[in-house]
Parts: sequence; C-alpha cells; structure tokens
Amino acid sequence: MIYFDHNATTAVDERVLEAMLPFLSSFYGNPSGLYRLGRLARTAIDTAREQVAALVGASPSSVIFTSGGTEANNLALASLSPQARLAISAIEHPSISEPAKQRQLRGHPLDVMAVDVNGYLSQAAIDAAIMAKPELLSIMLANNETGVIQNIQTIAEQCHQHGIAIHTDAVQALAKIPVAFRDLGVHMMSISSHKIYGPKGCGALIVAEGQVIKPLVWGGGQEQALRPGTENVAAIVGFGKAAELAQSELSQRMQYVLHLRQVLEAELAAIEGVVIFAEQAERLPNTVQFGINGVDGEMLLMQLDKKAIAVSSGSACASGGGQPSPVLMAMAVDANLAKSAIRISLGKSNTEAEILQFIDVLKNLLKRG
Repeated sequence: MIYFDHNATTAVDERVLEAMLPFLSSFYGNPSGLYRLGRLARTAIDTAREQVAALVGASPSSVIFTSGGTEANNLALASLSPQARLAISAIEHPSISEPAKQRQLRGHPLDVMAVDVNGYLSQAAIDAAIMAKPELLSIMLANNETGVIQNIQTIAEQCHQHGIAIHTDAVQALAKIPVAFRDLGVHMMSISSHKIYGPKGCGALIVAEGQVIKPLVWGGGQEQALRPGTENVAAIVGFGKAAELAQSELSQRMQYVLHLRQVLEAELAAIEGVVIFAEQAERLPNTVQFGINGVDGEMLLMQLDKKAIAVSSGSACASGGGQPSPVLMAMAVDANLAKSAIRISLGKSNTEAEILQFIDVLKNLLKRG
C-alpha cells in the first residue's frame, strides 16, 4: 500500500517500538509503587518527560501527559472560569471547536475568528476578538487539512499586552517544523505522540509556569493531579523516544518531505481542473490539500483505496459527515469544489516513485470519470 495519510496517524518507528517493549513485559510495575519495579517505571516516565520537553523547548515540569491531542485540547479549555469568554479560530480541529460549541450552548460567550482565502487569521478578526476581552484564545499552530501555519508568536504578543491567555494546538506542527514553546509565547500547547511515529493513546499539554488549569477527571495524584489515573508507561516511553528521534532528525525529515511535496505539486499542477488549497500560504512541508472541479472527493478516495493508495478527505476526527470541510468553507472555497477535497500528507518513508505512481493512477481514474 502507498500510505499518504500521515496527518491522520503514523506508523510506530521500529526504534520506538524497541524502547516500548520492555515496559509491556519485564518492567510492568505501577509507577506509583515504591518498590524497584515501580521506581523503574517512574524513572522511564521522567526520562520521557525530559525528551518531550527537549523537543518543544519547555521545562519537564511543564509537560502533562494525556491520552492524546484531543484530551490535551479539552484539558486546556477546562481551564476557563465559569461564564468566561472564549475565542477560537474558524479552522480549529473538532477537539477544540466541538467543546467550544458545547460551552456556548450552556450560555458561555464564544467568538469565532475568521480566516482569509489563504487560511490565515485576519488581523481584523484577531483585533475584534481581543477587544471583546476573552479569558482565552485558542488558535492552532498548523492546520491539519491545509497545512497552513499561523503566526502564533505575533498573536501571543498581542494577547500578553491585554492580559489574555493563549493556547495553541500544535499537534500537526510537532516534528514537521520547529516548535518552541517558550519562543511561541503561549500559555498552553497541545501535542500528540501518534503524529510523530510514536504510539497512539498518548499526548501532552504543555503548561507555562503559573498558568492555572483544572482537571477533567478526579481520583489520583498523577501528572500533578491534573490527569489522574495509572500512567500508560509504555506509550509514554514511546512518545519520549519518538520525540528524541524527531529532535535529532527534524531538519533531514523537513527537507525530504518538502522535496516530495514540491514534486507532487508540480505533477498536480499539470492536471486540468486541479486546485491546490492555500497554495500561496506558508504550509507544513508534508501537506497538500487539493480539489478537482466536477469530482466527488469521497468517491475518488474510495477509488484510490481500491488501488491500494491511502489518502484523506480532511480531518480523520471529522470524516464521514458528507458535508464540505468547515476549514475550506471558512476560506470561502466553493462548496462543490470543497466536496472534491483530497488531502495528501507525506511521511519520512514515502518516495518519489510512490508520488509518480499516485499521479498515474489519479490521471487514469479522472479519464474514466
């Protein structure tokens, strides 16, 4: 199979799996135990916390392990005071937009910041949101569908000037571009393991010193009592190893997938009717989302699947609805063109030959209508 859906999930790196295996067999102790098996597990978690912190330029004490990016995002929003105003962008992942809407249904004020045709947050929308004095802004660093990268550092500076907290969902940006928590200037940042060749079921919320957050669940002192429950030691170890590898290989990976993306986009540009969304914007080096006039995106996706090529129509957490992507609709993309959307997200194991094979298959499918 040709796998072009790395923004949905990645295969576990063999080196990550090797690091995890002992904690699924020999070192099975509860990390809260004071005996040797427990202390070994606790030390492994501490090491992983340091590895993740090093990748994102944060202190280890800032890393709160969660079950993934969705929980990290929900934990960030749980920090809001009762009746507090929240502002989010119009292109957030469902794990931000859906809990935000649920808060709104309960009577809590919500502002949704518009984006322009390139997928960038407009300055006017940011200014309007800040003037409304929200307690928190939540803006993703890089969009999971289009790959568009927001200027979070500049937005964070504006928030600081007005005493507003800011959270960024950096799940898709992590290990694809440099991500430095302190440099971004945010108060909270969500990340995930399975997007960076680590295991599923593990993520983290990075929390700045002094930022008050509240647990989603209660019943234990783990993760500073902010994420109680016995830790998933093997997954955390895997996340740490994946972070270590990402830090050492980041530049090489970026250059490689960017080259592949450039090859892909050049080939797509030669196909009549293809529109690459946010083509002029700064995007993740691995991500291309495009539409084809007159084509049903989900039908094309299934036809490609029959040819053993795995692509996506957008967010894996919002697929199957049959509706145009909210991200593309927020960018004022025509609804019919939006319904044709296909997302290709490249990974370190993809090759130029796979791209050329995909293009050949795509052309043949389009000829057959």
